[in-house]
Amino acid sequence: MQIINIIGKDFDLNENLSENQLREVLVDAFAYLVDNDFPKLLQILYKADVDQYKLKELLETTEGMSSAEVITDAYIARQLAKIETWKTFSR
Repeated sequence: MQIINIIGKDFDLNENLSENQLREVLVDAFAYLVDNDFPKLLQILYKADVDQYKLKELLETTEGMSSAEVITDAYIARQLAKIETWKTFSR
């Protein structure tokens, strides 16, 4: 899975993770970063080019999910968008 290679640059991941397992691992990682290493969290999100204003809005308006889940979903969506862009321009 191409997304594992991209995300693996920021996180130590098992290459055989399913999409659900990847999300669970990232939720745990982002929860840890929110609580223990906020500067590293910001660095990862900045490097991934996650839109800070969109993320702030999602964090304020999304109910029934932890902040780590919201961050994870935004992070994965951004990485998938990058993959699609690369596919488009590599043709």
